[in-house]
Formats: sequence, structure tokens, C-alpha cells
Amino acid sequence: MKYFVKRIKNKALRAKYNLPTYEPKQLQQASKMLEIHSAWKGLEQIIPDIIERFNLNTDSCLEFGTEFCFSTVALSNYFDKVIGVDTFIGDDHSGIKQDHYESTSESVEKFNNIHLIQSTYQEYIKNNEDQHDLIHVDIIHDYKHTYQCGLWAATHSSCAIFHDTESFMEVRHAVYDIAKKTGKKVYNYPHHNGLGIIV
Repeated sequence: MKYFVKRIKNKALRAKYNLPTYEPKQLQQASKMLEIHSAWKGLEQIIPDIIERFNLNTDSCLEFGTEFCFSTVALSNYFDKVIGVDTFIGDDHSGIKQDHYESTSESVEKFNNIHLIQSTYQEYIKNNEDQHDLIHVDIIHDYKHTYQCGLWAATHSSCAIFHDTESFMEVRHAVYDIAKKTGKKVYNYPHHNGLGIIV
């Protein structure tokens, strides 16, 4: 019964925070990937389409919520430099973990264009006005943090992407509000737990 109620509620929230569907013209498998389990698996196939469709430069990508670097490595196929920011201790949604910064850093040593930073997003963005071609937000899946980090991301990049717009309605709500606040275009790719795109 609880599951049924949640499904009905989520359906209503999807309608309330309606995001136009992103339909890629092409899906392309990345050549370099980490062989680990990830809820992000499959999304790497639409990154080249996003870059081409929105005519993005590919110099710099920033990622908040790197965890074990599946998406970081996927993005490193397409950008000259990828900065991954994470606490490397998990959160309420991904699960609290022992600090895995060192072991995760070792797992991506061979990817020369990846630079990992152990930090909260709040500390990283404080007094930081750097601009990036693309910023990926995949942090704790609540409205407050997604909105705070995501608004900064949308105003400091040509394109900001947000994972879990289908599995967490708070993320979808934040993406909807950020697009409204910034006046930018917004799309949602409804597969692999959902990817919000603000451009």
C-alpha cells in the first residue's frame, strides 16, 4: 500500500514539475569506463549528444558527488579536464561510508585528466567564481542542497546536469525551480533514474 501511495504521489509531482523530455539523436558508448556498479550506468551514452546539441566547449567539467568515480571517468572521455568534488564518506541517501578518498583516487590514477578534491560542495563554491563548460550535480537528493549547489552550477556553466530526477522528486523540483530562476532551458532524460539538463 505504501509503495502504491508513493507511486501516485510521484506521478502527481512529475506532472506538477513537468520537464520537457530530452530525446538524444544518438547514443554513443564511452571508450574508457570503470567496471563498477553505478546508478549512473547508461547516462554516459548521451553525453556526446548533449555536447553536440548545445554546442558546448569541452575544456572543463566539474562534478559534485563523485563517490566512486563512475560518472567522473565517463565524463573524462569528453572533457579535457574533469574536477570531481566529494566528501568521500557518503550521505543519507548513498549510505554513510568510511573515508574512501585515497582508494578512489588510486582507482582513477591512470586517467590523467581527472582531479579529485575532498570537500563539501559548500566549501568548494564559497568565493569560487570559476566557469565550466559542464557541471554535474549528484549530491544528497533533497531539495535544499540540490537547489543551493545546482543554482551555483547553473550560473557557473554553459550546461548543468542533475542525476536522479526520476527517482527523487525533490531533485526534480529543484531542477524545475533553478530553470525558472535562471530563465534557462530545461530538459529531462527519463532513463537511468533521470537526468535533468539546464542549458
